[in-house]
Amino acid sequence: MAGSGLLYGGIAALVLAVVAMTTGLVPTRQGKRSVTQALAAIDERYTRDIGTVGRTRGAGRLQLPDWLPNLASRLSPGSARVSLQRRLDVAGNPPGWTPDRVLAAKALCLVVLGAFGALFGLRNPALLVLTAAAGGAVGFFLPDVLLYNSGLKRQHQIAISLPEGLDLLTICVEAGQGFDAAVAQVARNLKGPLAAEFARVLQEMQIGKSRAEAMRAMAERSSVPELRAFVAALTQSAELGIPVALVLREQAKEMRVRRRQRAEAEAQKVPVKITFPLIGCLLPALFVVVLGSGLITIAHSVFHVLK
Repeated sequence: MAGSGLLYGGIAALVLAVVAMTTGLVPTRQGKRSVTQALAAIDERYTRDIGTVGRTRGAGRLQLPDWLPNLASRLSPGSARVSLQRRLDVAGNPPGWTPDRVLAAKALCLVVLGAFGALFGLRNPALLVLTAAAGGAVGFFLPDVLLYNSGLKRQHQIAISLPEGLDLLTICVEAGQGFDAAVAQVARNLKGPLAAEFARVLQEMQIGKSRAEAMRAMAERSSVPELRAFVAALTQSAELGIPVALVLREQAKEMRVRRRQRAEAEAQKVPVKITFPLIGCLLPALFVVVLGSGLITIAHSVFHVLK
């Protein structure tokens, strides 16, 4: 009986070993990729793979050490990475830049400018700590300022090219093309950040994301009020069943009016902006030209009387 038990146990162990080996060697059948996974892949490629392309184009780029992002993250709030990713989206995700790289740049500027501040304050030991702290603070917030400025320039370009893009979108839809085909025409024929945003919207719709979700995501990546208003009107018209061509025509007309109003507002600011250069540069030179000869004559007369 004991020998039979050992025999049965050995056979069972052998069968389990064969099953385990078969399970480990045969590749598991992967299920169908869901829309969520596809969207995550697009976001990852949009934010990270662009950096890989930038690194391949610019060979030999300086690789910052790993302790720099850790240092900056310790000095930043917990939501710093999310905030930086939001700013990078607004700035169009410049090639080679990720939240970790921005944090590393912040830490590097902190160390470098802090060291320069300390060297500047070596002559006066009382100001050593103050100048080092001031230099470190300027260096820590300098990448944020540059990133914010880049985002402002990109959003300004989007606001300028938005009426032209809506006109092209309206013409394509009224000519009989579908909304997806019209978006593809806009992304193909326009240049600049607006074309890139429409290309991403088209890509998200092609992998299964609804039109409303793709447009709302584009509005979240932008800070242009006109673009947000256009997305809100388009999604609301889709919910109410209003024809897309009618909404696009009205939105294009409104965008042209807003562009003209923006140009008029900028023109009204010119007299105010030119006041300070006029007072500081032109008027002193004018006073010297007009009153210079008279002042010289008065000075000669006064000196002659005194003598």
